[in-house]
Amino acid sequence: MPELPEVETTRRGIAPELEGQRCDGASIRQPRLRHPIPTDLDLLLKGQPLLGVERRAKYLLLRFPTGRLLVHLGMSGSLRIVPGDEAPGKHDHVDLAFGTRVLRLRDPRRFGLVLWQAGDGEHPLLAHLGIEPLDDAFDGAWLHQASRGRATPVKLFLMDATRVVGIGNIYASESLFRAGIDPVTPVGELGLRRCARLVECIRETLRDALAAGGSSLRDFVGSNGSPGYFQQQYFVYGRDGEDCRRCTTPIRKRIMGQRATFYCPRCQR
Repeated sequence: MPELPEVETTRRGIAPELEGQRCDGASIRQPRLRHPIPTDLDLLLKGQPLLGVERRAKYLLLRFPTGRLLVHLGMSGSLRIVPGDEAPGKHDHVDLAFGTRVLRLRDPRRFGLVLWQAGDGEHPLLAHLGIEPLDDAFDGAWLHQASRGRATPVKLFLMDATRVVGIGNIYASESLFRAGIDPVTPVGELGLRRCARLVECIRETLRDALAAGGSSLRDFVGSNGSPGYFQQQYFVYGRDGEDCRRCTTPIRKRIMGQRATFYCPRCQR
């Protein structure tokens, strides 16, 4: 599933290419994603300039004068800039036309979202989201204070979008390995020093993933169609039974919150 690095990679690819450009309309070939796409999307967008491309958690926010278009890539989606005359594929469900180019949503599993929000208010899907892990406010002191008295395993805490957004399963596993913390450790037992170390490792992991263009495990590609390469740097994720890159102990897998968790039993004590 595209997480923060994949969504931010997409945003960085789209913004310099299409900001300031006028939208010539929308073409909807499959209106039924996780929620139905607004039937009047073409009328809503036609003739409006794209003022900005922003990100909140795993949502892309395309800002126009009369509102914002919220896009979520779901489990396997991608948003690419393609020539306007490029024929759509089977899973290419939505096109936004900008002159001779098209911003095209591909979503094989149809778990994504394309929703319109009129005006400047906050959409209900964004109202209860937690702190952004790359914001300055996310630091060791914040994590220490937010986790006091909580027995939640630290990995599940990091994946709770009402607390911290966008980290997801892959990057939580990788960050905890870098920090040397067992994923089942109750988050409330982490002292200030370990909280600061974990925050540092989360930021480091996300920035490394951004530099590599994110991870391409299923269908994800960036806005130019290029895959991400961060999966080649994984320390633990998806490597159960393989030797730890640091100590050669076999990587283990356990299920936490119905998601696979990967860790090194020696490096993460």
